[in-house]
Amino acid sequence: MSKHPRRVLFLIILLVIAALYIDLPFHNPAVTNFIQRDLNPKFGLDLSGGVQLTMSADMSQLAQTDRDSALESAKNIIEDRINALGVAEPVIQTAKTGGQYRLIVEIAGISDIDQAVATVKKTAHLEFKTIKKDLPPEATLSASPGDIFESTGLTGKDLKRSIAEPSQDPKNPGYIINLQFTQEGAKRFEKITQENLGKEVTIFLDGVIISSPRVQSIITDGNAQITGNFDSNSARQLAIQLNAGALPVPLTIESQTRIGPTLGQDSIQKSILAAAVGIASVIIFMVAYYRLLGIFATFALLIYTALVFAVFKLIPVTLTLAGIAGFVLSIGMAVDANILIFERIKEERRWGKEKLEALYSGFERAWSSIRDSNVSSLITTAILFYFGTGPIRGFALTLAIGILVSMFSAITVTRTLLRLFWVRHNM
Repeated sequence: MSKHPRRVLFLIILLVIAALYIDLPFHNPAVTNFIQRDLNPKFGLDLSGGVQLTMSADMSQLAQTDRDSALESAKNIIEDRINALGVAEPVIQTAKTGGQYRLIVEIAGISDIDQAVATVKKTAHLEFKTIKKDLPPEATLSASPGDIFESTGLTGKDLKRSIAEPSQDPKNPGYIINLQFTQEGAKRFEKITQENLGKEVTIFLDGVIISSPRVQSIITDGNAQITGNFDSNSARQLAIQLNAGALPVPLTIESQTRIGPTLGQDSIQKSILAAAVGIASVIIFMVAYYRLLGIFATFALLIYTALVFAVFKLIPVTLTLAGIAGFVLSIGMAVDANILIFERIKEERRWGKEKLEALYSGFERAWSSIRDSNVSSLITTAILFYFGTGPIRGFALTLAIGILVSMFSAITVTRTLLRLFWVRHNM
């Protein structure tokens, strides 16, 4: 137990002030820019309205070894497309059952749902282009891409795969992207490298430039490399984008669920009411049963609530109905730790110990039970998060955060309050 409880209390106060600032709806832009977080709460599909799509991917034209890569590529390109619509943080999950490959897409807070659905369905299109011959240099400064570039006839259908790998050249450390073309694609690529030696070949994905490598030699075997200042993340991202066009996967919408914003707002109001009722019920029980100790537990619970909501905003956690249920459940678990501590303290007092000694012994004896119960709960949340999807993962995440913060509030906050005000002031 800390020998300087006043210092701990001071740190707790600073932490609570910071949490309340994050929790309140009015924020200084300079602070939000500093922490690089939008401090507005993130709501999921069931709370903000939007659309959920379940799409099946047709893998019949792909080799078995390429299917996982194709599904991951489709997932990433769909995420980029949705972000381009101005929708932040869509939830996109892959699902494989037997021979079925699916994508589950949740787009929350979208106004034009039909446009989003059309954008998601479109098959990725990869294309290799070169700058038009005899184009004046000044034209590249103001002309549109359609006026600058011309098609080479080489597309994603001519590319077998692209893989990001560590460079084997000690003089050029980092990562490279290896490209492997089909037999027909190799012939086209050989011609392109002959005609554009020393020039750039620009790669477009869905009309957007993703890379412009310079041709350094004539390539005749259909195996090429893109080199540059790549790290593992940037190389992998480019490889995924190339594979998205190299392995086009037709997507078919199996189901489509739309949730209106009015229903979502009603869910938010009911969720807030449920959380308020849950907190109030716990407070009434603690004060009624434990009297003075219950008041200290109430303060710790309010601090716990402020801290948890601040963590939700900072991560940020996308709140859903299931996620809020996990948070409400964690409130009861937070108080459970206090109950174990208080019962131990009462038992020590019945044995005739002074308050400070009873406080020390109570926390020491209760800690093993608190630790074991919370660790077992965290293991369960980890399993749910790893194997679950959608709402189950949201429930597991909010519950896990609540458990971790509850351990801090019970062991540090409650103990500090009791030591400073319950023990020293003979209350």
